[in-house]
Amino acid sequence: MSTAAAEANYPANRWVIAFVVGLAAFMEVLDISIANVSLTHIAGSLSASQDEATWVLTSYLVSNAVVLPISGWFSQVLGRRRFFLLSIVVFSIASLACGLAPSLGWLIFFRVLQGIGGGGLQPVSQAILADSFPPRQRGMAFAIYGIAVVFAPAIGPTLGGYITDNASWHWIFLLNVPVGIMLLALAVPLIHDSATYQKARKAKIGQGFRVDFVGLFLLAAGLGCLQIMLDQGQQDNWFASSFIVSMGVITASSLTALVLWEPFQRNPMVDLTLFRYKNFALANILMFMLGFVLFGSTLLIPQFVQQLFGYTATLAGLVLSPGGIAIVLFMPLVGYLTGKIQARWLIMIGLATTSVSLFHLAGFTLDVTFNQIMLARIYQTLGLAFLFIPITDGAYIGVPSNKTDEVSAMINLSRNIGGSVGISLVTTWLARHQQSHQEVLSAHVTPYDHATQQTVDGLSRHFQQLGSSTHHATEQAYAAIYQQVQQQAAILSYLDDYWLLGMLVVVLIPLALLIKRPA
Repeated sequence: MSTAAAEANYPANRWVIAFVVGLAAFMEVLDISIANVSLTHIAGSLSASQDEATWVLTSYLVSNAVVLPISGWFSQVLGRRRFFLLSIVVFSIASLACGLAPSLGWLIFFRVLQGIGGGGLQPVSQAILADSFPPRQRGMAFAIYGIAVVFAPAIGPTLGGYITDNASWHWIFLLNVPVGIMLLALAVPLIHDSATYQKARKAKIGQGFRVDFVGLFLLAAGLGCLQIMLDQGQQDNWFASSFIVSMGVITASSLTALVLWEPFQRNPMVDLTLFRYKNFALANILMFMLGFVLFGSTLLIPQFVQQLFGYTATLAGLVLSPGGIAIVLFMPLVGYLTGKIQARWLIMIGLATTSVSLFHLAGFTLDVTFNQIMLARIYQTLGLAFLFIPITDGAYIGVPSNKTDEVSAMINLSRNIGGSVGISLVTTWLARHQQSHQEVLSAHVTPYDHATQQTVDGLSRHFQQLGSSTHHATEQAYAAIYQQVQQQAAILSYLDDYWLLGMLVVVLIPLALLIKRPA
């Protein structure tokens, strides 16, 4: 069959479809990070503590994580088009309710509903793209989707801070409503299930479709408790907390039972047999680490410049934004190269570039400038741009075409769980390393240390010249030294995190060689 004849089986307006589903994914991923910088405002507005307000983030992530892996199952039961439209409707209505929530309890409840609606948007959008484009154009299609899911977390904190500072935190949710209405108006006439997909779905349902309630319960318990544990772990001092221990036990037992139960079900809630395809298994490992590095570094850099250099939230966001713009400009090129170069070579380039950029960040000092940090972030995002599309494209190689929904669901779950683990671990590493460095540095700051005493004497004379008494000047000198110790411990802990992230990426490079080339 000629190329033209083969492509006649795909929608003629597939590039418009790519824009619509890409926008839907962007809207959903944006809501994962857009509320992060608004928690203080939300807590103050709804008379809640900062710790209580963090459940605004946790509740969304928990419900989102539960729906992601079973979105393929919902697509089979409801039909992909119907499930996609339903997800937009639920997400938009829940967003409106979040913006109008009268109390923190109601806001958390509506965030759960928003996460349920949003959980289906990412994987179904990707599945629609995979079925709407011939293999040779799939890389460019995934580039559009990649721009959405990689650019959104990069600009989320900046956009959320700007909206909160200049309008109100309510609008970070209310803005989803007009976007959702527009998406619905575009999606209804554009998106349809193909004849082949409908035939396969009807045949499957005709064979007798039983609901795997046990699998659903195990999945919800396992992923829900995992997300709570990751989100609250550092705050509760991890396994020193009986609550975190309980979450860990439920997570481990539920997910272990799920792995033992699902392979023997006729209609499993999650098709774990897909992991027998080597490319699919490798792609999930790599996508997990992509989420780990993307979300972990996106959290670290704004905190780095705010804590050590006193940047405002808006200025910290501006450090990240050029990197997001670089991804938007670079993704189409990577999409084009995906059709020309084997995925494994592109992935190796991406991993090598990302690791070098992280080691570069690990060499920063307190003399680093805004432009140097911004350029380092751009350099890092160029490496990430080389990863998303080839990994996603490689996940489908060798997998039967009727498993598109399940592949999309699992690859998106891997990225999101990787992001949650990344955020949780880099936060923990940061706190532990800062404490460790401060102890080491403080051991050298004693009245019996000659260099310390010289520094104290010099600072005391300086403060006395400014008008302080001898006693007060000495206290000010020790306070200034302690502040320097804290600052040095902080920057060393950030550099440790960058170095660890870089080493994790280096370890992954050999995995790329194991990815099989497409037929």
